[in-house]
Parts: sequence; C-alpha cells; structure tokens
Amino acid sequence: MDLKQIKQIIDLMKRSELTEFSVEEEGFKLKICRAGNGLPVVSTGYGSNPPFLPAESTATAPAAATAAPAGAKSDSPKDEEGVTYIKSPMVGTFYRAASPESKPFADSGTKVVENTVVCIIEAMKIMNEIQAETKGTVLEVLVENGQPVEYGQRLFKVKA
Repeated sequence: MDLKQIKQIIDLMKRSELTEFSVEEEGFKLKICRAGNGLPVVSTGYGSNPPFLPAESTATAPAAATAAPAGAKSDSPKDEEGVTYIKSPMVGTFYRAASPESKPFADSGTKVVENTVVCIIEAMKIMNEIQAETKGTVLEVLVENGQPVEYGQRLFKVKA
C-alpha cells in the first residue's frame, strides 16, 4: 500500500461517517481510527512512526489506534476438536436478525448448512448477509446484537 492510497482512505474518512478502517496484506497492517477531534489516527504494523506517514498522523491520539505486529498471534481461544467457527468476513456492525422485530437468523441449537444466512453485518450503510459456509449445529452465538466486529472475529461456534 502506498502513500497515495493511504491519503485517499483518509480523505474518504473525512468526507463520510466512517470512523475506523483497517487492512492487512502480506505482513503489513494498517488501522486508521477517527479521533475525538474528527482527525484520522494512523497506526501500522511497522511501528509507531512509519517512514512514509507524517508524524502528526500517528501522534494525534496514540491510545485510539493500536496495531499488533504482523506476526503476532491473537488472544483467541484454542480450537476445539469437532468445532468450527463462523468468522466475520469484514469490519462492521453485527445484527442477528433482519429487523428488531424479526427472529434471529441463527441461535443456539440451530442447524446450518453452507448457504444458511446466520447474521447481517452492516458496513458503510450496506447490509451484508453472512452465510454459515459450514454444516453443523450452532453451539453458541459469540457476539451481542448491535456490537461492532472486526475482520476474522469469531461470530458463531458450530459443532460439525
């Protein structure tokens, strides 16, 4: 990712209501969060002041943006045998149902197949239906309705 692309992302954030953006590619992590004063805060996996970003971008609110080193392992629980996880394919807001009045797409005990819609993730005002992509029975819903989720975050625990 080059400086021009990063500037375009920052400009997009300034023009929209987007408050957080993150991307990871080939050992490089970039996370941009809008600070309380409305200015983007940039953090990368290369350190707190990467050579291609102005220092004021990273120093605006260092507590608001954190980035793990590219090779770091997450604090996620160990995988259990016979259990798979449905993970978030994007950053957004997790919703269990199509509307507040509707029943949840999937709950504990729900049997799912690959194309079963299990939730919706709202990203940039677009509602994205998330499919199970696995067969089994939902053991546990790991995220509360209306909570923000990150890319790769575990949403559902499924017994194969």
